[in-house]
Amino acid sequence: MRHTLPSAPQFYVTAPQPCPYLHGRAERKLFTALTGDRARELNNALSRQGFRRSQNVVYRPSCESCVACMSARIRVRDFAPSRSQRRVRRRNGVLVRSGTSAWATEEQFDLFRRYLDHRHADGGMADMDIFEFAAMMEETPVRTRVFEYRAPPRDGRARRDGPLAAVCLTDVLDDGLSLVYSFYDPDRIADSLGTWMILDHVEMARDAGLPYVYLGYWVPGSRKMAYKAGFDALEIYKGGVWQDIGCPEDHEGETHPLAIDPIVEQVARIHLPQE
Repeated sequence: MRHTLPSAPQFYVTAPQPCPYLHGRAERKLFTALTGDRARELNNALSRQGFRRSQNVVYRPSCESCVACMSARIRVRDFAPSRSQRRVRRRNGVLVRSGTSAWATEEQFDLFRRYLDHRHADGGMADMDIFEFAAMMEETPVRTRVFEYRAPPRDGRARRDGPLAAVCLTDVLDDGLSLVYSFYDPDRIADSLGTWMILDHVEMARDAGLPYVYLGYWVPGSRKMAYKAGFDALEIYKGGVWQDIGCPEDHEGETHPLAIDPIVEQVARIHLPQE
């Protein structure tokens, strides 16, 4: 007798761990695997419902006493850069972008280690070695690109051969670009390369006719995530729908919800792609 796997993805919940964004809180994630021929469809469908990809898994925060983490995306058609963002764009206009397949290099890893050592030395990725880095960059069942940004060379070489300044791992969704992870030269912190990469993705999405740029999670009250609220035409996934962020301070209360829906109810409301 032939046995077949269930067509619907199976969802699981992680054990609570210390929250990396809000001191004294615990995080828990709802997740499922991206496998099979329909991985891309599933990733597209769940990304529209606040999920994020990490290698061959998609997850969404599902904490027991907090709903602060909200997926954020920029509405490309309505986006207009602020004065400071226009300065960032001019300052980094000399950088050369190149897009490659999801492939890790030693040059990328060296930049990644410098970035972590200067910016996130006590973070959860601080001990990542080159094999784990390669897995993060290369293990993807969906359409993924690596964008490298290089500074002008100092020795007369071709512009594409200049020193590596920043890298962004990006998923190409059916409705936008999703920034999975980015890192940059810590010696160039004054150049705001993180902001630059988001601005550049907005332009790439506009050129490709894609309506959104997904930025990951925004957490009111978290200094690490505060910069995302500075982008125009920003939407957050809250209460099961995408909505304009409005005044960021109005969402501070989300760190103290009166009730959290049970996991079973959360899963029941997830819309899966049709067969």
